[in-house]
Amino acid sequence: MLPVGLRAGKICGWLIITLLVGISLAACTGDLPQEVSVDPGVDTDVVKVSQPAGKLTIYSGRSESLVDPIIQQFSGATGIEVAVKYANTAQLAATLLEEGDNTPADVFFAQDPGGLGAVEPMLAELPEEILSTVPAWARSPVGKWVGISGRARTVVYNTEKLTESDLPDDMFGFTDPKWKGRIGWAPTNASFQTMVTAMRFLWGDDKTTQWLKGIQANDPKVYPKNTPQVAATAAGEIDVGFVNHYYLFRFLAEQGEGFTARNYHPRAGGPGAVVMVAGAGILATSPNKQVAERFLQFMLSQVGQQYFASQTFEYPVVQGVKTPKVLVALSEINQPTIPSKNLTDLQGTQDLLRQAGITP
Repeated sequence: MLPVGLRAGKICGWLIITLLVGISLAACTGDLPQEVSVDPGVDTDVVKVSQPAGKLTIYSGRSESLVDPIIQQFSGATGIEVAVKYANTAQLAATLLEEGDNTPADVFFAQDPGGLGAVEPMLAELPEEILSTVPAWARSPVGKWVGISGRARTVVYNTEKLTESDLPDDMFGFTDPKWKGRIGWAPTNASFQTMVTAMRFLWGDDKTTQWLKGIQANDPKVYPKNTPQVAATAAGEIDVGFVNHYYLFRFLAEQGEGFTARNYHPRAGGPGAVVMVAGAGILATSPNKQVAERFLQFMLSQVGQQYFASQTFEYPVVQGVKTPKVLVALSEINQPTIPSKNLTDLQGTQDLLRQAGITP
């Protein structure tokens, strides 16, 4: 049985969404603090609907703690019943491939383009009105999925042990033996694997394999995902970790400026500075495509985008959304130019990780 995220409200969905967007736009007229609530506090029983709003099943490779609040807000604003299955993006992609036409999923909400690319043949082509909402770099080149938010890869470092000047210009510098026993990484994490996919595009498989084996030779501590790496870095268990940018800001919001870790965007750019999207697509077998499209439209509305900017500290993929001052502007990151289609070869990256002896 799928875990269910459900808030049943009897409301006229698009009227309420219009109200929400108006509230969000009004909020954008001033500076945002580091964390802003976008809950509009609308009474969902004000307007009743004459027909059921529908149901939606989402397979989410995004963490429940990150996306459940906005999914609940969508449910409350539309009256749509939402069931969510949470797991690792790669695991869910494998599940979808195994289930095939029998999958109960309507939407695949993935942490990275690799997971979406793995199941792209199973996805329906999206309407142009959805695709055109985001720039070309943030959507499928064949119109099968759309980016919901942007995340930058970064190096988190312990500020009591290091300064930015102590860190190498790019990711390859961490293969230096002086980093032995000081590194943390999460080889099974979807975002890490997308970074490796970026390496393959920028460096080629041979140099990428050399990097993987070089890091492995430095006895890195292995973590299941990003959050424990950031915590371990601040605690001094490791000096650096390879993570997404926004996890640090969650710790800073909870623990304040005294938290002893900060992000470093590699000076020379490269794969360690890649900006990737979390995105979503609709299963071609879904009987609820119109409902699924409403979900994507809500995620790309000012309300949805403001949530990701101010609550999870991610980069919006639509224009006109105010971002917290703690976010480094994308223009200040020396990010490589990588077409979205070149970040989708999840299977090839997983094969390379196994061949290099990094994953079983």
